[in-house]
Amino acid sequence: QVRLVESGGGSVQAGGSLTLSCGASGFLSSVYCVGWFRQAPGNGREGVASFSYDGTATYADSVKGRFTLSRDTAKNTVTLQMNKLKPEDTDMYYCARGRWPYGPVCTMLGMDFDVWGQGTQVTVSS
Repeated sequence: QVRLVESGGGSVQAGGSLTLSCGASGFLSSVYCVGWFRQAPGNGREGVASFSYDGTATYADSVKGRFTLSRDTAKNTVTLQMNKLKPEDTDMYYCARGRWPYGPVCTMLGMDFDVWGQGTQVTVSS
């Protein structure tokens, strides 16, 4: 069964850090684009970062310099390290798989992803 499971969310104070993990099963995440998105109730979904199969990382301007992607091939996971967190980072965070293996383009557009995790909540207090 193709599945993504996020973990690592929680509550922190502004300036703190969290590490989100996206665990894949049923497929090799290393050959797909993996994206991270966030969304609050009533708000639109925002692309946060994406990691192409060749290791190219792309970040939204709002998180550039604070968030870092990494991949553990042995564990079939993609990790989002979030530092210097701000209250505006509070959201439900989701990881997702790109539609095609070895896809030439790895975007942060939700329409380009076909498998989604259930999400993990991140809350940053001021």
